[in-house]
Amino acid sequence: MRKLTLYLTSLLIISCTQTHQDPIAILKTGKWIDLTYEFSEETIYWPTNTPFKHDTVFYGINENGYFYSSFRYSAEEHGGTHFDAPIHFGQGQNSIHEVPISQCIGEGIVIDVSDKALRNADYLVSIEDFTRWEEQYGQIPVGAIILLYTGFGKFWNNPEKYIGTTKTGPEAIPELHFPGLHPEAAKWLVEERNIKAIGLDTPSIDFGQSKDFMAHRILCEHGLTIYENIANLEQVPTLGSFIVALPMKIKGGSGAPLRIVAFVPNTS
Repeated sequence: MRKLTLYLTSLLIISCTQTHQDPIAILKTGKWIDLTYEFSEETIYWPTNTPFKHDTVFYGINENGYFYSSFRYSAEEHGGTHFDAPIHFGQGQNSIHEVPISQCIGEGIVIDVSDKALRNADYLVSIEDFTRWEEQYGQIPVGAIILLYTGFGKFWNNPEKYIGTTKTGPEAIPELHFPGLHPEAAKWLVEERNIKAIGLDTPSIDFGQSKDFMAHRILCEHGLTIYENIANLEQVPTLGSFIVALPMKIKGGSGAPLRIVAFVPNTS
């Protein structure tokens, strides 16, 4: 965390040297946006995964007369707001504990495809979606963290709309419907742009009807990290945010629960 603080401070000092602003004032007056859903027994997991469990070890006044509480939890790596390490679909790539902090933080950009995605639950984000964004805002910055806003976050508390079914187990898989990234767009990103990570507000970077998870495979094989089930993306501006995405540091993990936040400076 100290390294992260120094990194953020260095960025702010460089920025403020150019704009004659106090970096501490920017940190004090800026806004932090929590992009993480809470974990509970209601948290959405992949239909074939074991869901999150949270059990009480002790809660109350103990034998020594003071209050004490402690709980135990269990969960699969890929559920709720979570982080995919490159090894998830990329043999020999970094596992969770090997992903450097420098790849977990960076300039955020939001690409809004909600108009299309909310009309078509099987929508695939295309190369054209990226190039149209660039026509308006300029080329995707080197080292950017791309956040795809599909609008599906509004359905988080309604699993049938969010993933397409209320079933669990293998029989649920054919009924999954939610937007994702087109494999050709994933290929374009790794070949034509230089980004750190990509995330979205659905359960998977591959759309619900995917059979080969090709977007995952392309991104992971090129060392990129992926964030899934992101919350509150409608609150993040198109440009100007700084993303901090720190997963639980599981040794050898292919994924992990993620606490992701966006910092937005006060520009007024």
